[in-house]
Amino acid sequence: QVDLRHRQVYKTVEQVQHIMRNLTTEVSNKDGRFQSISNAGIHSDNLKDQPALMAKWTALLRGRCTYNPAIQVLTPTLFLISVPIRGLCGYKERKARQWRYYTLSGSKLLSPVREPEKLHQWLELENFSNPSQEWHDARVAIEGDIVPAKVVNVFKELLEAAIQSCNLVSKVSVLESVGSVVRVAVETSEVQTEVELFPTVELINCWPKKARWPRFLKRWPSKEKARCIKSFGFNLMASSNYHWLLSFSRAEQVLMSSIDEDGGCRRKCYRIMRQLKEDIWCTGSKPVITAYHLQTLLFWSCEKYPSTKDWWNFKQSFLRLVKKLHKCVSQRYLRHYFVRGYNLLKYANTNELDMMGKKILDFLENPGLYIH
Repeated sequence: QVDLRHRQVYKTVEQVQHIMRNLTTEVSNKDGRFQSISNAGIHSDNLKDQPALMAKWTALLRGRCTYNPAIQVLTPTLFLISVPIRGLCGYKERKARQWRYYTLSGSKLLSPVREPEKLHQWLELENFSNPSQEWHDARVAIEGDIVPAKVVNVFKELLEAAIQSCNLVSKVSVLESVGSVVRVAVETSEVQTEVELFPTVELINCWPKKARWPRFLKRWPSKEKARCIKSFGFNLMASSNYHWLLSFSRAEQVLMSSIDEDGGCRRKCYRIMRQLKEDIWCTGSKPVITAYHLQTLLFWSCEKYPSTKDWWNFKQSFLRLVKKLHKCVSQRYLRHYFVRGYNLLKYANTNELDMMGKKILDFLENPGLYIH
């Protein structure tokens, strides 16, 4: 069942990727600030003059089946896609100025806009040594800030036009959404998928101060691997009105790709737990717990149990992971792996978490009923 799921999802990802590559290429042809998803991650323009980093990435992922770095599979029918942004070079983290008094339309407020949460930040033109002139455009910037909601609006208009010009109206439709997110429904040969698209600033060879990682005296991953991972940098995603979301998709992809290089059963535990979650514990197209939460849980468990022998016995390792999931769901608390002060379940539906917690408890009382 797990292998069947993997093959089906891989086929769906391939079809969605093909459609989105065509659409984002068309968007890029109309507005060079947005790139095709073909240029995401290691294929970014920012890396073309860094052959050593490209070689490192290729060596780490060689022989491993990985998706396009722009695509994140949250469930078999819900994908998150980063659309890389061009023209913002030479990023440097600096202390953001305090208090903004503008609305998204540019009018003045009497009280300031709220400050960003722990996993978000402001993004100013001054963060970049050489931002291209197009980013000074009032359609995307206010008072020196690059405003994610405005960037999303420009991208959405271009995407709607691209759907028409690429003759994809029968396969792709833009969905109604709340807040600064572009949601589309994509018809594939097997299933309809929902895709959330986020314009994304990819920052290579940078690491945010908020992400205090690796943690002191931790044995997983190794110091050498952690240094390598940090060199691939992080992303800033346009996912809210005023603030940019920190994302570590490249770091997470490298951690997952090499997670069993000592011959352990970590990935097997993760894949079977994901299957049980999708089939029994937390079903539906928009579950309260996604594959991303399970991946985060796995990283924390690898850090807590770094030894190879901790992952030799599948049954013991798997039940330990499920018990940890039950604890997180019951306490409604799961720390982000890189920015540990942020709770990934802060805004999760508590009723859905409680229902999932009961189902996991039923499983733990008699796991043999579910796994043979």
